[in-house]
Formats: sequence, structure tokens, C-alpha cells
Amino acid sequence: MSVNDQIVRANDILSTAELASDESRASATPMMEQYIEIKATNPDSMLFYRMGDFYELFFQDAVDASRALGITLTKRGQHMGLDIPMCGVPVHAADDYLQKLIAVGFRVAVCEQVEDPAEAKKRGSKSVVRRDVVRLVTPGTLTEEKLLSPSDANYLMAVARIRGGAEPAMALAWIDISTGIFRLSETAQGQLLADILRIDPRELIVPDTLFHDPEFRPVLDVVGRVAVPQPAVLFDSATAEGRIARYFGVSTLDGFGTFSRAELAAASAAISYVEKTQIAERPPLGRPERESSASTLFIDPATRGNLELVRTQSGDRAGTLLKAIDRTVTSGGARLLAERLMSPLTDPDAINVRLDSIAMLGECPSFSEDLRRALKALPDMPRALSRIALGRGGPRDLGAILQGLSVSAGIAQTMVVEDLGGELAGARAAIAALPIDLSHRLAVMLADELPLLKRDGGFIREGADGELDEMRALRDQSRRVIAGLQLQYAEETGVKSLKIKHNNVLGYFIEVSAGNASALTDGDEAKARFIHRQTMAGAMRFTTTVLSELETKIANAADRALAIEFAAFDGLVEAVVAEAEAIKAAARALAVVDVSAGLAALAEEQAYCRPTVDSSTMFAIVGGRHPVVEQALRRQQAAAFVANSCDLSPDDGKGHGAIWLLTGPNMGGKSTFLRQNALIAILAQMGAYVPAESAYIGVVDRLFSRVGASDDLARGRSTFMVEMVETAAILNQATDRSLVILDEIGRGTATFDGLSIAWAAVEHLHEANRCRGLFATHFHELTVLSEKLARLSNATMRVKEWDGDVIFLHEVGPGAADRSYGIQVARLAGLPPSVVARAKDVLAKLEDADRKNPASQLIDDLPLFQVAVRREEAQRSGPSKVEELVKGLSPDDMTPREALDALYALKKELGKA
Repeated sequence: MSVNDQIVRANDILSTAELASDESRASATPMMEQYIEIKATNPDSMLFYRMGDFYELFFQDAVDASRALGITLTKRGQHMGLDIPMCGVPVHAADDYLQKLIAVGFRVAVCEQVEDPAEAKKRGSKSVVRRDVVRLVTPGTLTEEKLLSPSDANYLMAVARIRGGAEPAMALAWIDISTGIFRLSETAQGQLLADILRIDPRELIVPDTLFHDPEFRPVLDVVGRVAVPQPAVLFDSATAEGRIARYFGVSTLDGFGTFSRAELAAASAAISYVEKTQIAERPPLGRPERESSASTLFIDPATRGNLELVRTQSGDRAGTLLKAIDRTVTSGGARLLAERLMSPLTDPDAINVRLDSIAMLGECPSFSEDLRRALKALPDMPRALSRIALGRGGPRDLGAILQGLSVSAGIAQTMVVEDLGGELAGARAAIAALPIDLSHRLAVMLADELPLLKRDGGFIREGADGELDEMRALRDQSRRVIAGLQLQYAEETGVKSLKIKHNNVLGYFIEVSAGNASALTDGDEAKARFIHRQTMAGAMRFTTTVLSELETKIANAADRALAIEFAAFDGLVEAVVAEAEAIKAAARALAVVDVSAGLAALAEEQAYCRPTVDSSTMFAIVGGRHPVVEQALRRQQAAAFVANSCDLSPDDGKGHGAIWLLTGPNMGGKSTFLRQNALIAILAQMGAYVPAESAYIGVVDRLFSRVGASDDLARGRSTFMVEMVETAAILNQATDRSLVILDEIGRGTATFDGLSIAWAAVEHLHEANRCRGLFATHFHELTVLSEKLARLSNATMRVKEWDGDVIFLHEVGPGAADRSYGIQVARLAGLPPSVVARAKDVLAKLEDADRKNPASQLIDDLPLFQVAVRREEAQRSGPSKVEELVKGLSPDDMTPREALDALYALKKELGKA
């Protein structure tokens, strides 16, 4: 059997369970027995087993790692008669390999030596150094700078479900241990996926009972491997409050606020998972903050995908709304901007506080520019603080805290001279509260050039510690120190030829010729000072107490210097962690300043306006533009974007918004117009200026967008089925305060089926949902609905024809399109001329046939949506009065007068309905 065959065979046989068996352990070497024991306690993680300067992996872990990392798979000895697969990665480069493994979905248990090898040898020459797992590395618990994206949060989320009521209570808790953010929110089964995608966690822990519940399957289908099952005991609500209190070192959670059982269960599970992965370390989490689901704009999963807020359909950042509006200059600011974009507000007062900050900075451009210039020098303090608190920080993390404190002090001074409004006043107070004494202490202690790792030393400033300076001098300048002592002894004894030498037997010694030895031996004082060591043929050797002590110091200087630096490092870490809350508060405030200044710069650069936001149902945008498309046009074509207005404000006296039925050709700009209005609403409610001449937006509670076509083959859904599922969600959930964007509903099926569905959907939006909406369609027959639906208006994308060509003006105007110009677009796309000509012939015949039975007759033949609904209800409740009257008529026996009276009676009853 070849080596590869043996490795594969070993891989097949030695599962984790078999490795942990008594037979397996009995046949293992002491080191491999230790590995098997540790691996058995971490079966779901790849084990990084520390051996010297490498992390080694064995058995299945080695096979998986070699494939994922592209490293050589080798072997180390045998186990149960088979070769043991092995591969390894250098400790100093472990972060790079961890990043790759985490990216493809692995979790890693880092196993370190927890005992000095010298201590292990005391137990016997074959004793194995004790090792243990010091940390579990998972996607949601990363802190290393190399493993994290500076501009993205890295959330661990827990979802809890409490049964007992008519409907199970559900809640979410999410933590970013790299910044200390800790938040909670209640949710519901129908809203769960939307809330998860709003937070966008890197890891989602779920009780195993919920993980295997068929009702949770739709969520798993979307989030995929992000979801990880955990024992249900972690989510026990009975012990949750006590577990949270112990973590924060308090006796009760009363001071934290009021939380539901489900929220406590989710929070407790998240904390338990953090403790499980961080082993003995405890990240500096902020106190849990409760978010109300009603405080943020509800955006369903399909809408987030359609609008491409933070990722495009292909998963890229370029081409997203976030990329278009991001003018932040700090990592914290970039993360806060993304958070606000994903969770727009629904409280007009809170929105206007944010807008006030932008307005103030916009009115003081020089002040705003000064802030942005200072902010550019700001390091990522929250993440440096987290690494320091978890024992993973190095000297550069302390340097980041020092730099952050210094920059913050300058920013605080800059902000003092201005009359600040909005969020900026509170931000200034938090920044000014940073501890000056900590900044001074760090500045005094830390060197200008800092090493990456603590173990390298050299990070304490010269002059900060006298003993450290002495040890460094001995370590680095031992020859100069010995030469100085030699000169001193030569002058004191008068022996110019006196030398201080060194060998491996005597160490350092003083050597003089035999003729000069009397200067070191005559007299009691000389004998007491110079201690005879050795007599040679022509020389004598001596030592002194000072030289012996100096020799010991020189020998231990390097170790002592490191020990002093390590002690100083620990003291600085303790001082920084003691001020963790103030540092995190200031970092959050600085992120607010960065976001406000960035949005002010964006507004100036792109000519955005401040929106009027209140609690009405207004929606009036003048000269609106698509923020992403507009910037793309400028970069690629230096072309101007065609602005368009949109007014969905109510005019029925009841506050019910208008609906625009938008028709026009493909390529005319319908989808762009639809999306830009949705994006303007999002920007306004996140507290940003918007791309328009003016905008008046009554707060939207729910935003729905059904734009574009896609299938879901994994779940057996065709393009049309996906379209119908998303449309159903909109029609079932939209309220009279919602904004609905629908594009081409019903186009995925037969013409009359699709027309019927679109017709009914428009009526439902108008009569049942009563929301504000834009409904784009190629079913021109729907335009006749504006005659009977009071709040429905027709709008069209304007075009011009010239010599058989169509020119797209990208302008929205009142009225309805008479045709779709699909054949002209097909010709522009390059269809063969014969196909285009044949299509024109077929279209002419179809239009001629359609004129014989125009759909416009439907508006008189079909009842309105509400009438149809009432008929359905009446049929369910039994025959109506009209039906009873009709059944009682006998037309053959009635006179003309009786027939006329009966008709009036029926008309009267219909009027009552």
C-alpha cells in the first residue's frame, strides 16, 4: 500500500469517535495520546496543536487543512498500524492561515503549551509538555487585525425562542467582541429573517431544537453555514439573568433595563458562547442595549437584495449605495455608516437630530474639513482595546490607544470653539471625557517605534525606567562597560597593562603580569578587594565582588530587560482596561463625528439637499436622482443624470398615499426611477441628505421592493414562483404608512394570467393596503384603472422616435405609454434583421386582433377590488337580499310595468350594499 493510500485509509477509519476510543488511545504514543484526548473534547473544530514553532494538524484535520490551504500533506509515525496524516503551519504566520480556514467555514481550536518544557522533564525524560486549548477561533469571535475588515462589523448573533403563549416569543442578541457592542431585540417568526439580514452577522448560534425545526428551514436556506447549532441548555431562560449578571459583575440587571424572557435567553446564549470560545479571557463588552423593532424601518430580505444597499446581487461592494455615500475617513465611522444604512430610523425627532449635525457642519466647511483632517490620523481604538483586554494585544495596540487619545484631545479642542448642534454636542462631551493621565502615562512609557510582538521587547522608551536602561546597557554595551571598569582598575592600581578578560571556565577575570601582581596583593585593602582566582606561568588572575556581580548582570541582562518590559506592559494594559468604558464611549462619539462630517462632505460634493422628515404620509421629491447611477455616469461617460420628480402624497383627506402606475419602454429608466425613490427614502430615514432638489418624506414604516427577476432552484422555485412569493409578502404586510415599489408583476406567466394578477394587485394596494407606491408595468391595459381608482395616477417614461429609431429621454411625465417599443430595443440589442421584421408583422396582426376585444371594456365589466371582496364575503355568509329578490321574480308572468318596478327595487337594494 502506497503512502497516499495509507493516509486515505487512515482518514477513512480514524473518525473523531474512533480516535477517542480506548483501543485508539492504548496504541498511541504519549504525545499522540494527548492530541487524541484534546481533539475528542473539540470534535467540531480543527485542532491547531502547538509543537515548537509550528501548529501541527493530524488525521482528518490535516487532510482538510492541506486541501483548504494548499500546503503539503505528509505523515508522522503510525497509529493502529496506519500512517498518520500530518501538516503544519508556522506560528508566526498563523493568522494568514486562520483567515483562509475561517473564510471557507472551518472553526479552529488553538492548542498551546501551558507548561515550561523544563518542568515536564522533571516528571521524566519521556514526559509530554502539558497542552490545552486556549481559544476557539470562529467567524463571529475574531479580534485579530488581519482577520477583520476595518469597515465591517463582525457580529456574533444568538436567536432564542420561548414557547408557552399562543405564538412563540423570539428574540435576537448580537455582539461584536472586537468593539464591545452588545444589543438585543425582540422579533417574530415572520420578521426573523429580515432582522437577521439587517444585522448581517458573521456567525449565528441557534438552539439545536430550533435548528432542526422545519419552520426554521427558510431561514437556514438563506443564511447557510453562518448558522451553527448549539445545545439548548445555553438558551435556558431560567438561568439567563444570573449568567448575564455574573458576567458583568452585578447582583441584578435592574440597572440595565427591562428585558423579555426571550431577550434574556438570547443574551445569555451569546455570552455563554463568548466565554466558551475565549476560554479564560473576557472581552470588554458594553452593557446590553435594547432595540425596539418598531424603531427601525422594516426592509424585507428581497428588498435588501433588490436595492443593493451594502452588497450587489453578485456580492460586490462596488456599485452599492454604501459605496456611493461613504466619505468616512475612519474604520469606526465606516462601520457606523453601514449600521445606519442597514437600520434606518422611524422616529422623526431622532432623524432630525442627525440631520442637524450635518447641517451644522455644512454651514461651517472649514471647521468640518479640520475635523476630517484630524480624524484621518485616528486608529481603530475599539478593536485595539478588545485585543488588549483579551490578552492578544501587542505594543502597537497600546500605541494605537496612545495615538487615539492624542488625536482625540486635539479634536476635543477643535470642537470647543464651535456652537455644536445635533449629535455633535453629546459627541464632544464623550471625547473630552477621555483620561488625560492615561495618555500622559502611555506617552512617557512607550517608545516611538513599536515592535509588532511583545516578546521582541524594545517597546518601553529609554529613560522611562532606570533599571531597564541599566539592563539594556549591559545587554547591548557589555564590552564598553567592561572596558570602563578595566580603565578604572588600571588607574586605581597603577598597572597600565591590567586587562579584564573572559573565558568559559572562569567567566570574567582581571589579569596582570606576575611582576605587577604585588599591586593587587600587597596590603589588607588590596587583598580584600582583589580575590585571587588563578596563577599562570607569567601572569595572575583575580576577580572582584563588583566584577562578579557585573558578570551575573551581563549574563541575565537580556532576560531581566524583557521581564521589566513585560511587567511594564502588564501595568499599561491594566491601566487601559480600567478606562475601557471611557475609551469605547469616545470611540463611538468619534465615529458619529466622522459619519456626520462625511455625509456633509457628500452633500456638498454631490449637491444633496436636507429632506423634511415628519410623521405624516407625505412623499414629495422634486428633481430626485439615483445616487449610484448618477456617480457611475459621471465616472464613465461624464454624462448628466436626468432628474425626475415623484409625488405620492395623499390628497384624499384621509392620509392615504397615492400610487403611480408607470408605463414605458424597456431601457427607458423605469427600474432606475423606482429604485431611486426607495433609496432616497432610506437615506432620509438614516439621517442623511438626499440626491434631490427638495424632499418631503413622511416616515415610512415598511419598505418593499420587487424589482428584477430571479429563480430559486435550490428550493424548487421558478422565476415566476419567486415573484409571486415576494409579491404575496408585500400585499400581506404593507400598511398605510409603507412604501411599495413593484416592477413588472405578472410578466412571468401567460399574458392574461399575468394581466389578471397585476390588475388585482393594483386594486389591493389601493383599496386594502392604502400605501404609497410605484407600480411599473408593460400591461398598458392597467392604465384604465386610473378612471375608477381615485388615488391611482398614470405616469410614463418619455421617448422620441426618429427615422424608425427610439430615443430614450429618461424623463417621467404624466400619462400612459401607447406601446413598449420592445422590438426597437431588440433591434438595438442586435437581433437579426429577419427576426426583427418578422416580429413587426406578428405584432401588427396581434394588435389588430386585440382591437376587436379591447381590455378597456374590463373597467366597466369588472367590479372594483373592494366590491369583489364584499361579494366573496356575502357568498360565504349566505344569499344576499338582491339574490333573494331575483329568485322571487317570474319574468314570463310580469307586465312591463311590473318588470320596471322590480328593476327599481333591485337598484335600490344594490345602493344599500
